[in-house]
This record gives sequence, structure tokens and C-alpha cells, in this order.
Amino acid sequence: MNVARLAAVDAAQAARMLTEIREATLAGQRARIAPRPVIEQSWGRMLRNGVDPERDRRSGLLSFDEVHRRREESPLRHVLPVLREGLLSVADVAQHIMLVADADGRVLWREGAPTVLRRADGLGCELGADWREDVVGTNGVGTVAVVRRPVQVFAAEHFARSQTSWTCSGAPISDPRDGRLLGVVDVSGPLETMHPATLAWVDSVAKLAEARLRELHLASLERLRAVAAPVLARLKGQAVAVDRDGWSAAVTGMPYVRRVALPKSLQPGHRWLPSLGSCAVEPLAGGWLLRVEDEPLATPTRRILLDVARPGRCAVTVTASTGSWSRELSPRHAELLFLLAEDPAGHGAAGLAEDLFDDPSRTVTVRAEMSRIRRYLGELLQHRPYRFRADTEVEVVLPDDPRDLLPQSTAPAVIRKRNAMRSGLGGAP
Repeated sequence: MNVARLAAVDAAQAARMLTEIREATLAGQRARIAPRPVIEQSWGRMLRNGVDPERDRRSGLLSFDEVHRRREESPLRHVLPVLREGLLSVADVAQHIMLVADADGRVLWREGAPTVLRRADGLGCELGADWREDVVGTNGVGTVAVVRRPVQVFAAEHFARSQTSWTCSGAPISDPRDGRLLGVVDVSGPLETMHPATLAWVDSVAKLAEARLRELHLASLERLRAVAAPVLARLKGQAVAVDRDGWSAAVTGMPYVRRVALPKSLQPGHRWLPSLGSCAVEPLAGGWLLRVEDEPLATPTRRILLDVARPGRCAVTVTASTGSWSRELSPRHAELLFLLAEDPAGHGAAGLAEDLFDDPSRTVTVRAEMSRIRRYLGELLQHRPYRFRADTEVEVVLPDDPRDLLPQSTAPAVIRKRNAMRSGLGGAP
């Protein structure tokens, strides 16, 4: 069923049909027409998490000071002009509002038609509101953050009954440098005002915002390069100038590295870094100078914790005696590291391609992604075949329910693991 097209032709009929599907499905009955897969899977997560569709469940609003703090720290503040220019003029005329939420699902900005803003207040679409999927149910912010792709939620496709008069079209905004989720932009309003092309429109503007973030990052690296160049020219040996997130601006005496994995709270002094080894760390305006030292520090057995327990928020944490650091993973990197953790003997590129795509010929894609992963895991990840170092302890944190394991993934190997977990539990309903 093409819900968008049906709603454009006859909004009332679409609302009735979606209500029928919702009532039958949540009652455990077979509806005449099945819910769309993205909606059915979201409803399944809500039922497993104990979210009550009849109860308007909300968490507390953030204080004004906390909203302001998050705004100041969010990279999304830099692309608000892009979002406003691309969405607000049309949204206002069409009686929609624009919401911008951070990666935690908290609404940081909200603008649009005044009448719709007042209506949104009653639904909890307020500044500082928590729109995570496991808090308020299926919606155009929280569900997008879980599946990491654009989603439109029409009327009764919302899990909570209180939201079934509303329609949302949301798209993720990711950090173009590493795929980390920064937040979600959403256009919402009554069902009868939604157009079939709304989702494509919102997604296009989200991609423009990501392009703007990429431009801003390149400009900041150029500024750092100008500062670092005269410093590096006076140095002997190997050194690299990186920004606060580890992205390289300039190098000397060594091959170019695109990014260096840095501890979250890096301090000046002697530090061991995964991809460089023992380094002297010195501050630079806008970044760090990392000078590779001749005498390596001792590198005892290290521990990698791969957390795939939270749908849409996978992360890897590396711990050693010299400190620890964490990194949120893109969906593809989470899949690849999970597959390697499942098989300590390792995989070749063809084997990973078969596990990911059911197509062993797609080795170019696999090698490109593994190259990106090795930029932050460094020597902890070996190749030929791809595998974790033998002296590294690897632990995987799995979700309680097999269906929540990398829910956005269609990789055959991940599907097999879900099925194996379900069999181990005696089969899930």
C-alpha cells in the first residue's frame, strides 16, 4: 500500500485504513493489509519494550539552560540556515512545523506555522521534549534515529494513540566525516496537509545540511594547516597536526593519515595512540601536534568492547593501561565489527562481502569500509584476513531480544545470528 499516495487522494480514507491496520495488529490479529515493514518492526520493538499504546508516556522536558547548552555543543547549529531556507517557507504555507532533534531525540529547535505549533504543544512536540522511540513510540524522530534512514509516519502508524492525528516525515543528519548520527530533522503536521513528496523533500534538505557540514570541516582544517605548517617545517622525525577530533591537517616525515583515534579527554604529554604508537602530544590552536617517539611505550593487552545492545546507537570502546576512548559507529561499521567479533579467525574481503551482501564480488565496498575502520582502530585490527589482534580481548554486548540486534541490517550473516539467538532462547513469539 502506498500510504503517501492514498493520503494525497483521500486523507479520510487513508486515516480509516491505517486505524483498522493499527487496531488489528496491536490486538494480535491479522489485518486485511499488513503494516509497512518499517512500521511493523517499530511496533514490535515497542511491544517488546513494554510501551503502552493507550498511554501518553513522556519524559520530562529539558530545562531552558540545558537546551541552550546542547544547542551550543551541537554541530547542527551550523546548518540551521540551510534547514530553514530549505524547509520553513513551504512548511509554513502547508501548515507544517519543522523540528530539529539531537542524537538523543531531544527537540532543540522548533519553528513553523503558529497554529500548528500550538497543536504540537498538546502532543508534546515542545522544546526539550524527548522523542526517542522507546519513550513515545513510533514517530518521525525516534524511529529515524533507530533505523538511520528517512521515515514517514502517517496518522495511525504512530504507536501511541494520542499521536494518530499527526503525520511526521523525518530524515537523519549524520556527520559526513564518520557517519555518526548528529540528529534528525522532521516536518510534521496534520495528515490531510501532507504531500507524497514530503519525505523526499525533507531527505534532500538533510543531505544539503550534511554537505554544508563537510564544507565547514574542510575550512577548519585549512585554518589549522596554516597554523601547523611553520611548526612542522622546523621539526625532525614524524609528526602530524590534527584537529580536536583527530582529523589530519598536515604531516611531516610520515605517510599521510586521514584521521587519528584520540582519547575523549586527551591531555598534553606522552601518550600511546592506536594508529601511531608512542607520541608526544602538544596543543595547537584548534587542535593537537602529535610527534611520534622513537622509543615506544609498553602496550599491554588491550580490550575492545563492541556495544550493539541499543538499536541505532552502536559504539566501540578501546581500553588499555594508557587510557580509553569510545566512538559511535555508523550502521555499516557496526555490522563489519560485529562479523569480525563473531569469528576471531577473521574474514577475507570476499567472505565479508558474502556475509554482508550475499555477493562475494563486492570486495571493493568492503575494502573501502575496512580501510576507514582501520584509521581509528589502527594496529588493533589486522588484515589478510581482516581480524582483531590475537592479544586483544574482544567483548560484544548484545541486546536482550534478538530482533533488536542491528535492526536496520539486512546482512545475511546478521539475520542468521538473530535466528540463532532466537533458537537459543527457545524461539521468540
